[in-house]
Amino acid sequence: MIPDQAADSDHPSSAPSDPESLGAEAKALGCCASDLEPVEEEEGGGGRPALHPQQLSREEKRRRRRATAKYRSAHATRERIRVEAFNLAFAELRKLLPTLPPDKKLSKIEILRLAICYISYLNHVLDV
Repeated sequence: MIPDQAADSDHPSSAPSDPESLGAEAKALGCCASDLEPVEEEEGGGGRPALHPQQLSREEKRRRRRATAKYRSAHATRERIRVEAFNLAFAELRKLLPTLPPDKKLSKIEILRLAICYISYLNHVLDV
């Protein structure tokens, strides 16, 4: 007899259907106890019912998928590419704006404000 089976047969009150045992099982499986439900024991199951995840909501599936290392790594790569493209766009815009001195370092908000003013000025010049 396996030691776990012996412990279970000695203490019938610690059956996996009680919330504390389900919580321990859930932690071992990496989910929460509310996601697990006891099901009928399969043959050779060792005296304890197997636990299977309930039908998960779309939100929970998404949350679990996003928790994987592969997903996080891919997300970080996409975010890095997005930020690089964003910064490149600001650098290109900065090259088009007149400033004194010409090499003055501007923040992103300063670049946007200066671009708005410069566009307004160009519109005014065209209207005159």
